[in-house]
Amino acid sequence: MVRSRLVAASSVGGIEWGTDDTDRSGSPVSVRKAVILAAGYGTRMLPATKALPKETLPLVDKPVIQYTVEEAVASGLDLVIIVTSAGKRAVEDHFDRSFELEQALLARGEHERLAEIRRISELAHIAYVRQQEQRGIGDAILTARPLVGDEPFVLFFPDDVFVSDVPVARQLIDAFEAYGGPMLTMLEVPPEEVASYGIAEADPVGERVYRVRSLVEKPKPEEAPSNLAIVGRYVLTPAIFDVLAETPPGKGGEIQITDGLALLLRRQPVFAYRFQGRRYDTGRPLGLLKASVELALQRPDMGPELRRYLRGLDLSD
Repeated sequence: MVRSRLVAASSVGGIEWGTDDTDRSGSPVSVRKAVILAAGYGTRMLPATKALPKETLPLVDKPVIQYTVEEAVASGLDLVIIVTSAGKRAVEDHFDRSFELEQALLARGEHERLAEIRRISELAHIAYVRQQEQRGIGDAILTARPLVGDEPFVLFFPDDVFVSDVPVARQLIDAFEAYGGPMLTMLEVPPEEVASYGIAEADPVGERVYRVRSLVEKPKPEEAPSNLAIVGRYVLTPAIFDVLAETPPGKGGEIQITDGLALLLRRQPVFAYRFQGRRYDTGRPLGLLKASVELALQRPDMGPELRRYLRGLDLSD
């Protein structure tokens, strides 16, 4: 089942993005679509996610998924496809118009807040598709196939929030355009953390670009081929749909993206890009808390007061 909502093209950072095949400079756009995965249960964030989608948990004063949509739009993607599931209506409501709230803000003269609420509902062209059964990330990607069509796309895991001068998705698209193959986002992690990630065996082929030779899902530190972790942004080509359709379910009956990529590696080159910027893992309680503190400290409207508060804490225990 597909539920879609298409909104007029928005302006982000002074750049307007339309729905044709060129950007504002008239150059061809090779990647136009984003797929954001928002169908998971969010069990790592229970009990907060028992009745509230994890993607709508606040990171400072915005839900986590809004950071992802803003990154997609700032990267030049003009159709955002969000894969949801039962109980995720709040995700759709957040990006929809709220006429009663707008009228209330207008009546109170809260024009800045009104402008922000309206900006959110005009961020992007958004379409929703529902994953009707929890059968893994690979299955969630396949759910988006009818809307993606025969085009490359950027896959977003909204748990990963990135802060950078150039949006990480844009960095990835630029690398994809230069090398012509699927492009994964790479992060060097400490050896003790490799068991929490998919780890790549990869050879450098250019500045910040690697050719992936193999992928290992959450290896033991002593068995890891490197400390190069694959994190939450991928540029994928339509070939991924065929390999995922052929990928047998793994643990828990789920189709894993790592297994699909391992199959794709046998058929064509796959690359990874070591991004520039900072990544926050908001999919765990401590990660969300750290991200909230660090991002709030960067805000001129709350950073100074928060800094004073933190300095006043007794951390002797």
